[in-house]
Amino acid sequence: MGSQWEDKSKPHLNIVFVGHVDHGKSTTVGSLLLETGHIEAHVIEKNEKLASEQGKAGFGLAYVMDGLKEERERGITIDVAHKEFFTPNYYFTIIDAPGHRDFVKNMITGTSQADAAVLCVAANDGVNAQTKEHAFLARVLGVKQLIVNVNKMDISGVDYSEAKYKEVVEEVTTLLKMAGFNPADVPMIPCASLKGENLYKKSENMSWYSGPTLFDCIDGIQMPPKPTDRPLRMPIQDVYKISGIGTVPVGKIETGILHAGKTVVFNPSQKSAEVKSIEMHHTEVAKAEPGDNVGFNVRGLAATDIRRGDVAGYQDNEPMFVRHDETFVGQIQLMDIPKAVAAGYTPVFHAHTAQVAVRFVELLEKTRGGQKEANPAFLTTGDACLVRFMPTKPMAIEQMDKFPELSRFAIRDMGKTVAAGVCMKIEKK
Repeated sequence: MGSQWEDKSKPHLNIVFVGHVDHGKSTTVGSLLLETGHIEAHVIEKNEKLASEQGKAGFGLAYVMDGLKEERERGITIDVAHKEFFTPNYYFTIIDAPGHRDFVKNMITGTSQADAAVLCVAANDGVNAQTKEHAFLARVLGVKQLIVNVNKMDISGVDYSEAKYKEVVEEVTTLLKMAGFNPADVPMIPCASLKGENLYKKSENMSWYSGPTLFDCIDGIQMPPKPTDRPLRMPIQDVYKISGIGTVPVGKIETGILHAGKTVVFNPSQKSAEVKSIEMHHTEVAKAEPGDNVGFNVRGLAATDIRRGDVAGYQDNEPMFVRHDETFVGQIQLMDIPKAVAAGYTPVFHAHTAQVAVRFVELLEKTRGGQKEANPAFLTTGDACLVRFMPTKPMAIEQMDKFPELSRFAIRDMGKTVAAGVCMKIEKK
């Protein structure tokens, strides 16, 4: 069963659903898909039966997004589930982000950067630590457009109250300002996802709200301009050796245009080669643009000459990289550090498709609760800080002011994301 708006030639966008683990992200996605005819009611009913058997009545919608048995038993979203979603204007890929830490890695190293995010905030619970974290992350990760779903308006104690809605809106407004969003540009919709109110259909229980539904807001997202006029940057995801063809790097173009017949440089490997041909969706194309996932055949390079984490560009504007004896300054937001960290700490940075261990060389300026402190001795969860870093091996990264698309990174340690950040300045020798 497909949606009435199904058409894959429409402009494509990635949208991510974020927010606290219990604030109804999966239910929101499930409800939206059901009400817009993307999935059939019997799928939900089957899932609801499964949910009830496990004592989780009402989770039928959420299960639509949870394919995995183990997840069902734990009742939480683990992996990022990708679902197609069509509106009158767009073809979306929905990234349903787990409520806990791992989604950051998926958002950064996944093939898709989210163009827009829906932040779910439960009306009975308001803004909590995870809501804050996700709002900051959305900002750091470059999500341009945010929509807030003030969810669970139907819950006992909230009872569709406009006053309660306004209270949450005030809380969220303060948070958004802190995170660097302009609240005036962020629609906040009172919803009851479980009952499908104000998702696609207007709610009769909230006649005091006259604004758009969640669906209207998603369909009203502005398409970001494709940065075709900028220099080429294409992070390499994998390098294949295909018999009869040769070496084929694969990845998604972030900026610029990849042309067959031109010579590209791969950094930090510092190898260059001519692009013989480009393939997209099993079809040969003469050129490819930002957002396109492509493979291309390079002449005269062995598959071992280049690797995942390299970035391809043209010789007149080579991709930036930091050598193992050079430094860069980054602005980071600490989310989940088990204990304090100081200079010398060396976790793994995930930037575009690269994963490199990077050392904290110098803590420059910490910000906490609006208070600034120069050269702090250590950092803890919740701190924001300007830090000088040195990679343990050459790493491709760009400055925020030049290529924001390639300036962001997540910091991982002990199997979880401990911080997210952005490269402000590269200090070349």
